[in-house]
Amino acid sequence: MTSDAITKLVAWISEAGLSVTDETDFLQALCTHARAAGLPLSRATIFVDTLHPIYEGQVFRWHEVQGAIPAVDYERTEGEHLERWQRSPFFHLVETGQTLLRVTVNADNIARFPVGASMLGEGATEYVACVTRFGPDDVIGGLDCVYSSWATEAPGGFSDTQIKALAQLLPPLAMALKARALTRIARTLVQTYLGRDAGRRVLEGSIMRGAVERISTALWMSDLREFTRLAESARPDELIPFLDDYADTVIAAIHGAGGDVLKLIGDGTLAIFPSAAQALQAAEHAISEITALSQQRAGAGLPHTSLYLGLHVGDVFFGNIGSHDRLDFTVIGPAVNEVSRIAAMCHSLDQRMLISSAFAERLGTGAERLVSVGRYALRGVGGAQHLYTLA
Repeated sequence: MTSDAITKLVAWISEAGLSVTDETDFLQALCTHARAAGLPLSRATIFVDTLHPIYEGQVFRWHEVQGAIPAVDYERTEGEHLERWQRSPFFHLVETGQTLLRVTVNADNIARFPVGASMLGEGATEYVACVTRFGPDDVIGGLDCVYSSWATEAPGGFSDTQIKALAQLLPPLAMALKARALTRIARTLVQTYLGRDAGRRVLEGSIMRGAVERISTALWMSDLREFTRLAESARPDELIPFLDDYADTVIAAIHGAGGDVLKLIGDGTLAIFPSAAQALQAAEHAISEITALSQQRAGAGLPHTSLYLGLHVGDVFFGNIGSHDRLDFTVIGPAVNEVSRIAAMCHSLDQRMLISSAFAERLGTGAERLVSVGRYALRGVGGAQHLYTLA
């Protein structure tokens, strides 16, 4: 590769990196440009760690024959994944502090680094493992570097000039991938901790204190029965999996019906829906799935419970509320207090679900499936009202 070709390729990476939306497509375009410039690549793999509640990062791959290979999320390096990681050339680079390792593809090196086994039968002659590190002050979660590997089928492997050229491409490539990874991390964090709709609004710029809007929405408030007693009697290693199992089921039902979870309050869940029909659909599904989950856990001798919930509709203020340096993106208003009181009435009325008269009216023809359980005064809410449940 000539110095002019390298300069042009670095410039292309910098410019294309400003608008990366799909790392796999970006990697394929990079490899195509690099081959045209004289770098004889046959395959490329890039690992980028992230900050995610489940996955440790993503891997992006390109193959000379197969082209772009769909991105894959990889799990945390535990158990068999840890053993595989410790036998990789990347682990060797981390342990030694080096940034680049050249490996000739042959039987001896495959025994040392099994990751190269698939390359041997495809005619690869050499692969290069690289670690492009970030400054220590810029580390977020596991995103402290970019791992990459590059293979060739050229006789004798890469030349020294080609290795130097590859090393020049890595810093701008890592910067582009880091920018994209940080965007993904920001989206993951706000949606995980604020909810999907609230997270989207925050990323769109709704972060000023007092920036709220009045919306009419269907409200959901649910809790788990006898959670306090269960929390006191369950072992510590049972309690968190217990909560996670039930939260997974409730949140999946809410999201599946188009709702948005705003808060997880211990064992409680506050959610909003565009319509009463969607909220009722989610409630029916959640109760059914929670019943099945409880039967499964009971059969395994694990702590189990049931769900109770209240449904209401009303106008609320939705947006940023709090201090200058600590905000909460949530809903406030009398309707929020009311749905909480309705849910609490499930205890005294021995019901799994209670529905306000306003919610029943909003359902329209769907209200035919509801039956009244009586007229009750709610603590802190002026005036008694009819409450309903499913027939």
